[in-house]
Amino acid sequence: MSTRKPFVAGNWKMNNFVADAVSLAEGLKALVSGVDTVDIAVCPTYTSLYAVGKVLAGSTIQLGAQDAYVKASGAYTGEISPQMLQDVGCTWTIIGHSERRHILGESDEFLNEKLRFALASGLKVMFCIGELLEERKGGTMEAVLERQTTKGLDGLSADVAAGVVIAYEPVWADQAEDAHIFVRGVVEKMFGKDCADRVRIQYGGSVKADNAAELIAREHIDGFLVGGAALKADSFAAIINACK
Repeated sequence: MSTRKPFVAGNWKMNNFVADAVSLAEGLKALVSGVDTVDIAVCPTYTSLYAVGKVLAGSTIQLGAQDAYVKASGAYTGEISPQMLQDVGCTWTIIGHSERRHILGESDEFLNEKLRFALASGLKVMFCIGELLEERKGGTMEAVLERQTTKGLDGLSADVAAGVVIAYEPVWADQAEDAHIFVRGVVEKMFGKDCADRVRIQYGGSVKADNAAELIAREHIDGFLVGGAALKADSFAAIINACK
């Protein structure tokens, strides 16, 4: 197991009305109140951020957003800035989720701009990378991961890069360790061994209560970016407890 402190975040995606999100946050807060050896965050929809943040106030669970734009304010209808996210209590944001890349068409260059602006604004970032099934079958997995990592982290110093959490989220299946080793090697080439040793790489594949302990035991897996299993307090808490 890695000596890096595990980080488990729940991406609630486009789910839950405010009352449901509050109930989920309350349930999770009660279940993990004694956990201090794992960093924990939840990323609700924008409409639930303020209410969930109020529930989590004073707890060890951090509040995160699912995305952030590249401007502080202005005529950018439908977007939300890092500063607005901080105003409702966010300390984290996800950038570059596979659904943003492949459904909404966000480019490596645009995601790098988002990443750098969020960091400069004071937010911490989970930066997502991952290959598609056809890319893995076609033998281009490593090229895709290297491109996404190098272009995504371009322009950062080693100290700043070490604080970025990289979330490897393959769109295809559950094989993580080799990809994490490869990505850590890319970070080492870019920023040096110290940065590569410090950076945390989450697994964002199909993580459940029954496979979390096996996955977190691997040296290069430093936590999880959890999707569906984070929508129930008991299953999400079980994943967190597996990382203690």
